[in-house]
Amino acid sequence: MAELSTTGSVTRLGSTQRQDSWWIEILPVIMVMGGFSVYATLRALEGKFYEWGPYISPFYSPLIDANHHWWPFSPAILILGGPLGFRATCYYYRKALYRAFLFDPPACAVSEPSGRKYSGETAFPFVLQNLHRYFFYLAVLFLCFLWYDAVLAFFFPEGFGIGVGSLVMLVNVVLLSTYTFSCHSLRHLVGGKLDCFSCTAFGPPRHSAWRVVSFLNERHMLWAWMSLFSVGLTDLYIRLVSSGYLKDIRIL
Repeated sequence: MAELSTTGSVTRLGSTQRQDSWWIEILPVIMVMGGFSVYATLRALEGKFYEWGPYISPFYSPLIDANHHWWPFSPAILILGGPLGFRATCYYYRKALYRAFLFDPPACAVSEPSGRKYSGETAFPFVLQNLHRYFFYLAVLFLCFLWYDAVLAFFFPEGFGIGVGSLVMLVNVVLLSTYTFSCHSLRHLVGGKLDCFSCTAFGPPRHSAWRVVSFLNERHMLWAWMSLFSVGLTDLYIRLVSSGYLKDIRIL
């Protein structure tokens, strides 16, 4: 339990009776999420080296106004709001980000900054977290574009082929799909809100869909991290190939 004063308020940030190194849990979140945020921001602002042959970076898909006819900035800025909103409002990432960056609280049974008034997610800006289900719909739309890009990545000017980049883009979209379809909002939508599957229309199919999504949802944290790494590494690979620092190997 967090250490309390006689008035019942928390004495200081991090007060706890825990004997373990609780802070180790949030260090990887700070390093990985912080590093990814800096990298993604710089890449989105860079506005170049986002495609090579049939490959296109997931940060720039769908590619909008690449020639700057009406948008003078990087085309990635036009589309990052959807994927960013989905991850920022994700139920798992809320826990990770609140603990690692807001210390709210830093860990279980560890005190947060004193004097903070608790309002949950009812006040701005945290009330925007309730838009998660709508960002889920946007994420599904973006997945359609990414699957289209992944299929095109197997078709070179001379015809069908398989390059390392083709497999990288395929693995990335599979992991992004698994992360998206393990979402708590989808689980609620397909059947999590029901008390009786046999009492509703299409009960058996919805129960089957709910079981599949529930299986994926149990590993939602794993898919969240794996897809975060995959989307960053996919962009990095395409950038290195596009800029000439790396040569794409053709397997077939």
